[in-house]
Amino acid sequence: MMRTLYVASTTAFWALVIAFWAAGTWAPHAEQPPAAPADRAITAAELARHARPEDCWMAIRGSVYDLTPYLPDHPSRPQVIEPWCGKEATDAYNTKTKGRPHSKEADSLLPQYRIGRFVPDAK
Repeated sequence: MMRTLYVASTTAFWALVIAFWAAGTWAPHAEQPPAAPADRAITAAELARHARPEDCWMAIRGSVYDLTPYLPDHPSRPQVIEPWCGKEATDAYNTKTKGRPHSKEADSLLPQYRIGRFVPDAK
């Protein structure tokens, strides 16, 4: 009786594992939208439309970064950097608003979030 239960449950388990694997392998995958070109010009007006923690872009050193996915991983509270969403934040980034620069590690993370170059609005 126990052996029969063991064999049946083991067989069912492996059948499910194979079914999930097959579904993931052969199922059509949704098309990913094309990535924004990194040289795309982003104006201050467009930047300002992304000023919420759920949609946080910042201009730093002439580039624009979508830092939305990074906010939860920021070493300090996300609220520290949220006021800079939608803004030109070079000075804040360079000084951490405390007079000290970000680390080389922070600088090395920026490129993966770059979405374009910052073009201040003409006045």
